[in-house]
Amino acid sequence: MQTKPFRIGTRGSALALAQAEEVRARLMSAHGLEEMAFEIVVISTLGDRVTDRPLSEIGGKGLFTKEIEEALLDGRIDIAVHSSKDMPTVLPDGLELSAFLEREDPRDAFIGRDCKKLTDLPKGARVGSSSLRRQALIRRIRPDLRVEIFRGNVQTRLKKLRDGVVDATLLANAGLRRLGLESVISQLLPVDEFLPAPGQGAICIESRIGDTQCGEMVSKLHHRDTGLALACERGFLAALDGSCRTPIAGLAVITGDRLQFHGMILSPDGTIVHDTSTEDAVVDAGDIGRKQGELLRHAAGPGFFDGWN
Repeated sequence: MQTKPFRIGTRGSALALAQAEEVRARLMSAHGLEEMAFEIVVISTLGDRVTDRPLSEIGGKGLFTKEIEEALLDGRIDIAVHSSKDMPTVLPDGLELSAFLEREDPRDAFIGRDCKKLTDLPKGARVGSSSLRRQALIRRIRPDLRVEIFRGNVQTRLKKLRDGVVDATLLANAGLRRLGLESVISQLLPVDEFLPAPGQGAICIESRIGDTQCGEMVSKLHHRDTGLALACERGFLAALDGSCRTPIAGLAVITGDRLQFHGMILSPDGTIVHDTSTEDAVVDAGDIGRKQGELLRHAAGPGFFDGWN
């Protein structure tokens, strides 16, 4: 019998808290427990504290997870809740991704002050984004636009947009939906034109390897198809040594026992693109992703990655 609250570690942004609250609600429902059985523990991360520089300049992936993982390892929290796209492909010793919630719509959302579509923006319009993937894809589609670094949480970016700092921005549709902000979306960008980040739209739970109590708690929340899709996408990233410094896109879709995957790497200016697509039986989803990543690494050649890491 658990006598102290089950502690859920998270970042402190409105979106991160919404995700932690979703996990708590699902755990309450799955186990017939009251809200008081759980405690949400907010942990500040370097990525939250440093907002005046691009992520690529201060360390890439891991910026939003390191301090939370330290709290998990030393027992200050029982599980950690993350956005899957923030997770490095190599986790600290002793930790594992133990569950993935069912994925939300992974598409990117275009939000314009005066235009309803990315393609409708006037020449030279300013588009804000902190993601190298989004920056590269924007430049690929509209090389005439001015792409500017745009850090901050969802609400901060929307305020900057309203204040005229930029003419448009792009955010994950999943995050906007979780915050109840669907009304700000001007256009949902189709995945065949604007491929999302690996892991986008999926909440994951990280826990200590061998912690059977936590494992039993979160196992009921795991969504099979999302877990398989993320295994493929993370395998793809691992083969490319993907980080926040690399414009990499990828999406796996599971239908029954079949897996469809589309992956892409771009030069930061969007002028060079290598992509790959495959459909296969779901046997080892991670291996499918790794093989597709290796294909792109070979196709691009070693010089393509110079200066990325």
